[in-house]
Order: sequence, then structure tokens, then C-alpha cells
Amino acid sequence: MKTLHLTNAFHERSGGIRTMYLALLEQAEREEQSMVLVVPAERDGVEHVGRFGRIHRVAAPRSPAFDRRYRVILPHRFLSRGRGGLRDLVASERPDIVEVADKYSLCYFAGLLRRERRRTGIGPTLIGSSCERLDDNLRAFVTRHPAASMAARRFLGGVYIGMFDAHVANSQYTAAELERSMRHPHVRPVYMSPPGVHPVNVVLPSLRAAGRQSLKATFGIPTTAVCLVYAGRLSPEKNVSILPDMMARLLAVVPDAHLLLIGEGPERMRVAHLAAVSAPDRVHFHPHVVDRRALYELTAGADIFVHPNPREPFGIGPLEAMALGVPVVLPAAGGVLTYATDANAWLAVPGAEGLAAAVMRAVVNPAERRRRVDAARHTAARFAWPLAAERMLALHRAIHAERLAGAPQTAAGRARRSTELTADATAGLLCRGGVVRVPASAGNPDDRV
Repeated sequence: MKTLHLTNAFHERSGGIRTMYLALLEQAEREEQSMVLVVPAERDGVEHVGRFGRIHRVAAPRSPAFDRRYRVILPHRFLSRGRGGLRDLVASERPDIVEVADKYSLCYFAGLLRRERRRTGIGPTLIGSSCERLDDNLRAFVTRHPAASMAARRFLGGVYIGMFDAHVANSQYTAAELERSMRHPHVRPVYMSPPGVHPVNVVLPSLRAAGRQSLKATFGIPTTAVCLVYAGRLSPEKNVSILPDMMARLLAVVPDAHLLLIGEGPERMRVAHLAAVSAPDRVHFHPHVVDRRALYELTAGADIFVHPNPREPFGIGPLEAMALGVPVVLPAAGGVLTYATDANAWLAVPGAEGLAAAVMRAVVNPAERRRRVDAARHTAARFAWPLAAERMLALHRAIHAERLAGAPQTAAGRARRSTELTADATAGLLCRGGVVRVPASAGNPDDRV
């Protein structure tokens, strides 16, 4: 069995999707399964990862808009053969499965492979990986007009969904967009397989003490202050621009509060300007941290991890904070509800006022803080990367086996009989090693469409 994975959401300092694929490469090595990852880069190259993994880097230009740290493999790299194109790469690798995590460019390559499979009767199983929602990205980067959601739904239902044999989403929230957009003849099964976090193999009290000293030495944050932290992209879709307003509200009742933002992105300057007005000298910035131990140290040194995005597809950052024993405040919305509940976190009404109120609830009750932190660490353990990566690879193999066996005709009935899942129910299934099929839509991805 060999799998080939393509994504544009990958560079040396990128976050969740890069983390996911590196974890899959580690798991493929443990399982002795061949895995090939194809990502954009400044120049072509191949990196061998262990005995069973390879990363093919494809020369690609920088993204023309939004976040220029990313590069984009454009259609000219796969519309024609030769000159190191993706079609030649797939022909030489001969994967059993091709998985694509991209809704803007590389998805058309899946459509091309599907058409060739129809013509020849030979070709890989095609899986669409949804790690984010198209409507949310259009809302964040293009327009908040309702027409954006309508355009996303029409594209997904009329073009994107039909290019694949099946779809895998990282949360029920992400899967719901595919569910709502699906229409005949492009009806496909949708599965949910959440990502994970790296196990924390450190002594937490010593990590927290080191982190606290680092915060004092680097940013002048007193060890007695209430320190909040956010780690992630400083990008419009992350809703980070509300954090200065949240801090202004919090400082009115907690005058010694500080906020550290760890990460980079196009919103950096805007957030800094807002912070200078709303919460001067109380919002600090730290660039992206590559070293995991250093990131964990800074995060563990904080009193509370705050996550402002009500439309987060999944949210590895808050889950990592849970694993580190840091109280987590986040909106009661989006993909974070895959793992976050009122039993292991502080769920807030979305917005600056709601987040500030939730932070206050966490600050004033130490006993409840200890109880929820303990529950959060148990939750995070169920999402450890070795388990999550094992589930993902097993799901890919199961989808491939279904296609080869001609089983999707019966999958529709099974999917319609599925039940809706709460965050707790999902965690329970994951703990037993199960994979959840999203309810209400599946069908026969026959090669006529």
C-alpha cells in the first residue's frame, strides 16, 4: 500500500496541516507503509523521511495574495506531462491512494486523475481532505456578504465534491459544509477523523516554572501577573483582531493582566496597532516557535490559553494547551467542540466581551480550574498523535478497500442510519479506535461523473 498526499498549506513555519502530515509520515514509518508527501517550495527537491517516507518539493510561486509565506502549486504543473509535472510524479510513484488537502488549485488535479481513471479503468482512490471551510475563508479574506456562502456552496456541490471518491473532514463543523453543499450527481461519503497533539513527555511543574521565568525575562511580565497566551497564525480567519478589545475589558477588572501572542501572519501589524490603543504595554508578540519544547515552555508559563476564533475548523493549539495543563478559554462554536466542553474548558459567547467574561470565570475559581484542567489532560490524551495518525491511515485504507470492493452503494444506507455525535460521544468513539462517518449523505461515487 502506498499513499500520496498533496497540499499547498505547507511551509517550514506553517502550523496544523504541516504538523498533521509530519505525524502521518512518522506513523507510516512505524507501520512500514509507503507514504509520499507533495508540497510547494522555492525549488524542486526530494527529501527521504525514514525508509518508507518521501517529501517531494515542487517549485511554486508565492501566494499572490493574503499570506505570502505560502506557495501555491498552480495548474500548469499538472495540466501537461513532462517538465517534472505532477502527472509524471504520480505515474512514477504509482500510489494506491491520492489524498488532496486543497480546495483552490490541487483539487483540479484530482479531477484530472479521476477522468484518466474513467478512460483507462486504472487509477488511485481519490480522497478529499477538508481541514478548513471554504465559506469561512471567503468570509475572512474576500467578503462578509451572504453571497460568499452561496458561492462556496455552489462550487463545492457542483465542482469540488465530485472530484473525489470520498471526503475526510477534521471535525463535524468542517464536514457540515460538505454535507449542506452536496447534491446529485456529486454525492459522496463524508468521514470525520480529527487530528491530534504530540504527547507531553515532560514534568509539567518544572516546565511551567521555566516558562514563567522566560516570560518575565523576555517580556517583563511579572510572575504574579495573570498571563494569557494565544498560539497560532495571526491571520484574518483566526479572528485575532478582537483580542485587544478583550484585553481592554479584562484590564478593567484584572489590572495586572498580560497577553502573549505567539505566531506570525498578515494581521500582525493591525493587531499591534489595536493593542497600542486598547491595551498599551499589555499585549506582547513572539514570532513563530519552531522548537516544540520552547513552544510548550512559553504556553505552560501562562495562566490561561485563549482562542478567539468561533469558526475554527478543529484547533490544535487549544488541544495542546489542554495537554500541557493550561486552562483553556474558547468560543462555544466551531470545530473546537470536537473536544472542548464545559467540563474541560471555559466556553464563551463568541466575541471580545464573552471571552473576557469567560477568562474572569476561570481566574476567580482555583478549585474549578484544577478540576477542569485535569479533565482536559485526559481529553488530550485521547487525541495523541500516534493514535490520531493511526486512525487516519486506517481510514484511508478502508476507503480504498470500499472502492475496490464496489461497496459504496451500501454505504449510503449505513450513513443515513448514523446518529449525530456530541463532542463527548466523538471522544468516546475515538478512545475505542473508531472512525465516525458523518450522517446523512453518502452515495455511489461512480466514475460516470
